[in-house]
Amino acid sequence: MVRTFDLNLKFGSSAGKVWKVLDELKLCSESELKKLTGLDKEEFYGAIGWLARENKIRKEEERYYSLGDTNLVGDIGKKAGKVWRALNIWDELSTSKLTKLTDLKEEELFSALGWLAREGKVELTSKGWKLK
Repeated sequence: MVRTFDLNLKFGSSAGKVWKVLDELKLCSESELKKLTGLDKEEFYGAIGWLARENKIRKEEERYYSLGDTNLVGDIGKKAGKVWRALNIWDELSTSKLTKLTDLKEEELFSALGWLAREGKVELTSKGWKLK
């Protein structure tokens, strides 16, 4: 039996931490936001993708985040489509295989996975990422 991991806990709770910091500070650099939330790279970028899909986070001046209607659909949404297509073809892939097949950086991949997780379209198993 393949074990699945609860992405609502993984990315959803991480998104809550990011949202809370931005609600208090209003505007925060990416590096400061990472530090204040204490999230690892996977959780942080997954949270950004999750919040972008919820239309709750914006990127300002290329390196700052704030709460508000997202301006990340063209960026993260498009990359989520690439990830979805790769998983649709290959069924189940590790993070390293997904980065190679989609030609995405690790940060971009996790944002895309956070987006897809918010839509309930992916799951994480002990073997890798897979479409639901």
